[in-house]
Amino acid sequence: MAVKWYRLTVGIGWLLALAILQGCGAGGGGGSQSSPQPEPEPQPLPDITVDPFWRNASIYFLLPDRFNNGDVTNDLAYDRQDDGAPLRGFHGGDLRGVIDKLNEGYFTDLGVDAIWMSPIIENVHGYLERSGRTYAYHGYWPRDWTTVDANFGMEADLVELINTAHSQGIRVLLDVIANHTGPETAQDPLWPSEWVRTSPVCDWQNFAGNVTCTLTDHLPDIRTESNVPVEVPQFLQEKWQQEGRLETEQAELDAFFARTGHPRAPRYYLMKWLTDWVREYGVDGFRVDTAKHVEPEFWGELKLEASAALAQWKQDNPDKKIDDKDFFMLGEVYGFGVDNFSASRGRQYGFGDRLVDFYQFGFDALINMGFVRHAEQSYAELFQQYADDLTAGGLNGAGVLSYISSHDDMDSFDRERARTYESASKLLLSPGAVQIYYGDELARPLMDAEALYDAELRTPMNWHNLENADTRQLHDHWRKLLRFRQAHKAVGAGEHREISRTPYTFVRALDDDRVVIAMDLAPGDKTIVVSDVFADGTQLKDAYSGATATVRNGVVSLNSAFPLVLMEVAK
Repeated sequence: MAVKWYRLTVGIGWLLALAILQGCGAGGGGGSQSSPQPEPEPQPLPDITVDPFWRNASIYFLLPDRFNNGDVTNDLAYDRQDDGAPLRGFHGGDLRGVIDKLNEGYFTDLGVDAIWMSPIIENVHGYLERSGRTYAYHGYWPRDWTTVDANFGMEADLVELINTAHSQGIRVLLDVIANHTGPETAQDPLWPSEWVRTSPVCDWQNFAGNVTCTLTDHLPDIRTESNVPVEVPQFLQEKWQQEGRLETEQAELDAFFARTGHPRAPRYYLMKWLTDWVREYGVDGFRVDTAKHVEPEFWGELKLEASAALAQWKQDNPDKKIDDKDFFMLGEVYGFGVDNFSASRGRQYGFGDRLVDFYQFGFDALINMGFVRHAEQSYAELFQQYADDLTAGGLNGAGVLSYISSHDDMDSFDRERARTYESASKLLLSPGAVQIYYGDELARPLMDAEALYDAELRTPMNWHNLENADTRQLHDHWRKLLRFRQAHKAVGAGEHREISRTPYTFVRALDDDRVVIAMDLAPGDKTIVVSDVFADGTQLKDAYSGATATVRNGVVSLNSAFPLVLMEVAK
C-alpha cells in the first residue's frame, strides 16, 4: 500500500529525461559533444528544492581497493593474480579497511557527512589484455549485482560498515551501474544477447547515439529499453546453485515481479537487485554511474523503488537510522558543469535531438565536472559565479557536487599538488556540495610515470605521509574547513554576499545560520567588517584559529597567525 501511494504522489514529476557519456571507472567514455541536429527549444521547468543538508554535504569518495587493507586474506579472490599492469591490478584494500578507519574516528574527525564507495558488487574475475593486464579493481565491471565482491569482503562486512557509519551520523552511498555488464574475458562469459548488445559503439550524435549503443567496444550494453521478458542468465543460475541460494533468489524475483507488475525485462531485474541493498541494509543513497547512457525514465522508477525501500528499512530499524531523510540520488552526467547548464538551457542536457532535465528523473544532485576549470578564477569570481547559478540562476534549489580531483578526470585541478591549500579553500568554501576524493586531504599523488590513462589517478592512499608535519598541517586545514561546513549548512546551501573585496570578506546565510569568512589576510592583528550580519555586542569565534572577539561598531578585531578567518557565533 505504501509503495503504491508513493508512486502515485511522487512518480508523476519524474517521468521526462535522458542520458549520454562518461568514463566508467576503467577508462571508458568520451567522444565528440557536437550536435549536428537542431536542438529543441528549451521549455519552462518546474522549480526544485533539494534538502539543504545535501546541497551543503561533504561526501568522501573512495575506491575500497586503494583506500586501506584491513584483511590481507582476501587480497586475491576468484583465482585473480598479482600480475596486473601498474595500478591496474588489485592492491588489497577492502571494506574491513574502511571499517577500521571508521572505528578510528577518521571520518568523524575530518568532518565527513557521507561516504561514497566505488561499486562493491562482484565484478568479472578475469582481465583484459590492453597494454598490460587490467583487472576490475575499480568495481565498474559488474558480474553479479546480488553479492559483494570477495576481494572487498563479505556482505557481513558491508552491514557492519553501514551500521558503524550510521552510529557516527555518517551516511553511506553505493555506486550503482545499470548501463553495462563487465567485459567478456577468458574467465567470464558474455551475457546472453537478449540481455546485452555489443554494437554499435556510441557515436554521441543524438539520443540514440548515446543510449542504445555500447559505451566502448569492451562493455556490453544492457538492453534497458526492452520490455521483452528474459530469464536469469544460465551462468548466474549455476553460480547461485553452487552457492546454495538459487531457490531463494528465484523466489525473491517472483515476489518482486508479482508486487510491482513490471515485465521481466533486464532493467527491472537490475532495479530489484540494486534496491535490495537499500531494503536489507539501509543504504542512504546511490551515486549513479553513466547516467546519461540509460533512458532517464528508468532512473525515476529506480528512485521511487529505492525511496520506498529506505522508508521501509527505517520503519523496521528505528534504532539504526540516522534520521528520517529521504533517499538521495546523485548522478554522473558526463559533461555536466554549472556554467554550461545554467545559461541557455536552464537545467537541461542537450543530446542534439532531445533536451533532458535529470532533476525531473529522481536525481537530487549531479556531479559538477566544470569546477576543475572554474577553480582557476579568483576566490571572488568563483564564489560569485556559483552563488549566482545555485541561488538565483537556472540551478536555483538544485544539488550539485563539485570536486578538484576524481577517479577518471584527467584534467583534475592541481594534479601536481602544488596548490593544495588553495584547492581546499576554493572547493570547501564554494556554494554547493563537495566531493573529497580519497587523499585530497593528504595531497595523495595523482600522477604515476608507470601507469597509463586514468589509473594514474588511483594511487594507493598515502597514509604514511601523515608522519610528515607538512601533511598533517594540510590535513588540519581540510579538517577545519570541513568541520565548519558541517556546522553551518549556510556555507554550501546559503545565500552569498560580498562584504568587501580587500580583504576579501563575504557572508553566507541560510535562515538563522549566518557566517562571515575573510581570506588573504596578513598574519597577526586583523579587523573584520561584520556590520549588518552580527549586531554590536555579539560574541564571535574564529573557527579556524579558535580566537574569540566581540562585535564593536560593526567590526571584530582579533589576532591569529592564519590568512583565513571563519567567523561564527560563539557558543
